[in-house]
Formats: sequence, structure tokens, C-alpha cells
Amino acid sequence: MKIVKIQPANRVKVVDEYYFSVKLAEIRKLNAAGVSIINLGIGNPDLAPSENTINGLKEAVENPSNHGYQSYTGIPELREAFASFYKDRYKVSLNSDSEILPLLGSKEGIMHISLAFLNVGDEVLVPNPAYPAYKAVASLCEAKSVSYDLSEENDWFPDFEALEKSDLSKVKMMWVNYPNMPTGKLATKQLFEQLIAFGKKHGILIVNDNPYSLISAGEPISILSIDGAKEVAIELNSLSKSHNMAGWRVGMIGGSAEFIHAILRVKSNMDSGMFKPIQLAAAEALKNPNDWYTSQLKIYADRKAIGQQILSELDCTFDEDSSGMFIWAKIPESAESSQVFSENILKNKHVFITPGFIFGSQGERFIRLSLANSNQLLNEALNRIKN
Repeated sequence: MKIVKIQPANRVKVVDEYYFSVKLAEIRKLNAAGVSIINLGIGNPDLAPSENTINGLKEAVENPSNHGYQSYTGIPELREAFASFYKDRYKVSLNSDSEILPLLGSKEGIMHISLAFLNVGDEVLVPNPAYPAYKAVASLCEAKSVSYDLSEENDWFPDFEALEKSDLSKVKMMWVNYPNMPTGKLATKQLFEQLIAFGKKHGILIVNDNPYSLISAGEPISILSIDGAKEVAIELNSLSKSHNMAGWRVGMIGGSAEFIHAILRVKSNMDSGMFKPIQLAAAEALKNPNDWYTSQLKIYADRKAIGQQILSELDCTFDEDSSGMFIWAKIPESAESSQVFSENILKNKHVFITPGFIFGSQGERFIRLSLANSNQLLNEALNRIKN
């Protein structure tokens, strides 16, 4: 009897395993072999959530009634906490009943949004450089990614003049990410106004991925603060970086009730709600006092100073005013490529720094150093590189 080999779906063939999934496995093998690798590549917060967040979880876990299935839309306490958070931090009014959808992390939201709005053959504007998931998810949805360049010369903002000259007839959605990852560039009100006007003119859904604004310098800004934004824009946010809750998997989508309802139709078929004690604890995290956020900014500022020393030792250049939990740095002209440059540091100094090519062709001459590491580890990496 002939055995027919079962093949994966075609959509699996159009995406590769996530770069960090492969790289972290390699680093684990090196560590297991006795090679001590300092990982400055991953944005995995090493700090703990606030005390009230942890206490909120402990109390909620002990309540027997909190262990059952939960609503697909999240508990009212969490939605209300997100609404208050957006009002206080971004000066944005969101209806907690209809304009907020809690998520199992914002990465999940990238898939839900794409499935909710993209048909086969639709085009998606994806920044270059960018978080690789935007392009990968578009491919999984059988949509077409159309790259638009962000450049150092244009302050890592979209070139609207170039976009207007391109064929936008099939474009359904546009990904933006400010404060920007990997470059650390902050948005301005003018940029968001341009994006909203662009979306309205061409009938394009603008999606801003906004997980870094609370660990960035300056006043945090949301694209939803722009007049008329809810007509064409939605925003993702996350507690992973801003509240040191990466493993807890808590995020949200904010936008018009119409957009949220479309996304909920997808989400409700993919999970059975978030563990209630985590939701209650997340609601507590969103009530953190101002001095907690100030202390986090101070920690990252101290780490940034050491990170800049590391990059200077590597003859890299960088924007000293960039924000967030990463430093985006240009490699020396003599370096062959970001991948070779990163691999040489890993091999010779036992320090891993992310090569910029993984974020797109516009990142080819850059590397990204993560500040989600203690001063002790950063200083140890500095000493290894100096020696």
C-alpha cells in the first residue's frame, strides 16, 4: 500500500521560523557547552512588575471563583483600567465597553487584526526596518506585504511623497510602530496627523503598534489622540515592556466599536479568555503611580549610558536622543554586514547583539542592543569587548 506523505499547508512554506527562536536555541547550546554568552539581543525585561501588581495576582489566585473560563472581551475591571490609563497617559477617551479589546499580548493582536481585515491578495504597507511579525503574518493571511522605507536621512519617518507616487489601489492596511522599534525614534503629533490624513485619503487602515511609549523619554503620545483618528486607525498596546510583564501576556487593541467588533469575531474563535487573576493583576499594574514609571525611566537611562559605551568600543555610531529599551547603532564602514559583525562579536567576545538585517534591508548596516539587562551584565559585556 502506498503511503502518501502529508504536507504542511502552503502558508507554512512562506514564513521562516522566527529568527530569535533559532538564535536563542543556538545560545542555549553554547551555554550548555560551557561558553558563557551575554545576551544583549532580546527585549525581555529583567525587572519585576510593581509590588501592587504581584499582590493583586496573589490575592486573585486564592479566590476559587477566579479559575473558570472568562469572557472573550476581558473582564470589565481590566477594560476600565485600560480606559483610565489611556485617559491619564495619552489624553484619549475610549469606551471601555466597546472600544477596548484585551489581548493575550499584542503579538496575538497582529494576527487577529490581519485576519479580521485582510483578504487574499490585499496589500499591506510594512515599514522597513520593522518588527518581522508584520510581514510574516501578512504572508500567513495570503496578503502581500509592500515595503516602505524608513531611513536615517528622513528621521525614520515614512516618506509620504514616495508613498503617494506608488500604486496604492490594493493597499488595505498600513503598519506603523512609534515609538519605533528598532530605531528608537519618537513620533510627533504632525507625523500622526499625516498618517491619519493619508489613511482617510486612500481608505487604508492605519495600525500603530505602541508598546514602548512608557519607557521612552518625553510625553507619551497615541495615534488615537489625533482628531478623527478612530475613523481609520487602531492602536495596539502592551504591558510586556512598560510594566515588566512580558511572560504574563497582556495587551490590548483600542479603536472604534466597529473595528473592535470585527476583530472580536476572529478572536472569539481562537481562545477562551485570559486567566482572571492575571487580568485583575494587570488592572492593578495600570494604576501604578507616576513615581514607579519615573524609576523605570531612570533605570533605563543608566543602562543606556553603559550600552552607548559598548557601542562606542565597537566603533558604532548612534543617535544619543533615541528612546526605548534598545539602542540602534550603525556599524563601521569596514564591517562586511550586520550579520557578520554580530557573529564576530558572538564568537570572539561571547556577547550577542542583534544584527539589523533581520528587521529588513534598511537595517543591514545597523545592530540593535537591548537594555533589558542589569548594569552588572552590561558592564561585564563592556569589559569583554574592551579586552
